[in-house]
Amino acid sequence: MPPAETSSPPAPLWTPASDRARATKMFAFMQSVNAEHGTSFTEYEELRAWSVANVGDFWGHVWSFLGIEAHTPFDAVVDDPSRMPGARWFQGATLNFAENLLRYRDDRPAIIFRGEAMAESRRLTYAQLATAVARTAQGLRNEGVEPGDRVVGFMPNMPETVIAMLAATSLGAVWSSCSPDFGVKGVLDRFARIEPRVLFTADGYSYGGRVFDSLEKVEGIVAALPTTPRVVVVPYANPDADLTRVPGAVAYSEFAGSGDPALDFASLPFDHPLYIMYSSGTTGLPKCIVQSAGGVLVNQLKELVLHTDLKREDNIFYFTTCGWMMWNWLVASLGVGATMTLFDGSPFHPDASALMRLAAQERVTIFGASAKYFSSLEKAGVQPRKHFDLDALDTILSTGSPLAEESFDFVYESIKADLCLSSIAGGTDLNGCFVGGNPMGPVYRGEIQCRCLGMDVKAFDDDGEPVIGHTGELVCAQAFPSMPIYFWGDDDGTAYRRAYFERFDGVWTHGDFIEINERGGVRIYGRSDATLNPGGVRIGTAEIYRQVEPLEEIADSLVIGQEWEDDVRVVLFVKLADDHTLSPELARRIRSAIKSNCSPRHVPARIVAVDDIPYTISMKKVELAVRDIVHGRPVKNRDALKNPEALDLFVDLPDLRE
Repeated sequence: MPPAETSSPPAPLWTPASDRARATKMFAFMQSVNAEHGTSFTEYEELRAWSVANVGDFWGHVWSFLGIEAHTPFDAVVDDPSRMPGARWFQGATLNFAENLLRYRDDRPAIIFRGEAMAESRRLTYAQLATAVARTAQGLRNEGVEPGDRVVGFMPNMPETVIAMLAATSLGAVWSSCSPDFGVKGVLDRFARIEPRVLFTADGYSYGGRVFDSLEKVEGIVAALPTTPRVVVVPYANPDADLTRVPGAVAYSEFAGSGDPALDFASLPFDHPLYIMYSSGTTGLPKCIVQSAGGVLVNQLKELVLHTDLKREDNIFYFTTCGWMMWNWLVASLGVGATMTLFDGSPFHPDASALMRLAAQERVTIFGASAKYFSSLEKAGVQPRKHFDLDALDTILSTGSPLAEESFDFVYESIKADLCLSSIAGGTDLNGCFVGGNPMGPVYRGEIQCRCLGMDVKAFDDDGEPVIGHTGELVCAQAFPSMPIYFWGDDDGTAYRRAYFERFDGVWTHGDFIEINERGGVRIYGRSDATLNPGGVRIGTAEIYRQVEPLEEIADSLVIGQEWEDDVRVVLFVKLADDHTLSPELARRIRSAIKSNCSPRHVPARIVAVDDIPYTISMKKVELAVRDIVHGRPVKNRDALKNPEALDLFVDLPDLRE
């Protein structure tokens, strides 16, 4: 394929002032690489190219720059980064994940917590956090928890969830969690397979002004688990909860006790299992992805310190539940000694300004949410810069789906003009990012700033050749420390290899459809398994969303390819804004916008109005599940969805029969 024609680059939306760029941790890291390795880098892309050409030197330098605390040093950084799967990292090193996150024990704020029903925030210092972890770890020891045992959370995003995770991992137990808005079947599809020794839950949670009883679900979960775990109930939303309903239940205060027990940390190999994460599971049982303590630690701290420029004086917030990997990513901020703000509830309760108000009140410096949040904020007409003091805000992060170009405009026009807007992307599989932010570089409209350091990311064409300026499969051509160590129950590794290495042998294929430009910027066009293919031309779904969703008449949309007359036709579903209908004139404008700004191939053959668009609990559109429904195929795991009833809207639609 010939290279794309080059043209003058667009003007950036934001460029850091030179003093700000030179004050970043990324700049300091680049200078330290120059000093130690005899290089003379001045630009990010030079540093990135070195990081993937010298994998061992790069990750070894990350280890020392981040100050990873180990009980014994490593013998070698990596044996063979070209071997995927199977590369071994930091062999000989022993460490403890929780110890690295609890290296500070002072009176600086560690956690600020606000639930939607709370009038004031709750605060824990680093000293108080360490004491709470020690007490909970003692409770786990009394329960007989040992390295390798599974401890799980069916919890809201609250301090006790963080405490339980740190207590479990301090002992070498493996942590896994689900958000309490998961259905019983969705939880069992995950927890029943890993047989937890202890289950932490809250008595309930609030969302959108309503209180929900968690113990009713926990009753059903415990009854169906193959082994009965100890259930630890944290008081939160339902003070009158009857714990006797749940076999083996004990109050958190009784389990954790009081006093000042020692905080001991198990010394474990770098690749000791830390987390069991789960794929979305919308087309079958979720994958149970096991990740290593050392791999998660070194990669997440690299992303937070270098790509997010997180420092100890920062206050970082990310709107997430405990069922999304961004919770795990956020919690690693403790390893920097920063303040972490947690929120539990609806981001639009009591009004659409709820999170922006919280950011102003708590002087959040780094604010993160899903791309859907920012588009919804704009649709709601919120103008944060007019109503809130966001002077402290330095960085905005967005992930979950591609951030639309209009959302870039909205952030700079309506939130704050002088900040780094970093659209980031990776996945649950690596508990981190392949592409993300560069705090010492410019931000371009609709573009992810860079490929992350140490991640040999390329766009492959159908022949497995890297392309620049053309769309292709997102691949990672060399191993990285946070690759899963295995899938739970996949004894011979067959499912693991099939998940990532079936398309291109020995190369991680992630499943995203991307384009890398000459500057190193990245655009993501959606999941490659959801790309449209009319007439053999591959089209990313995000390209269509970017044209449709800015229209004021459209509240949301979803697009699929429908098998039709030995080909595929594009079908667009639209959720209309209040007081609007799908008129012929609106349909014409939709098609015209798509044709003018994408191509005639993108124009939908059918546009169908629906009352709702289905999402996963982590707010990703479920194009594959809708495609299955339209083609009469069953959706196997509706409990993975935030609003599973929405799928029923797509059954046997008359507009799709002709």
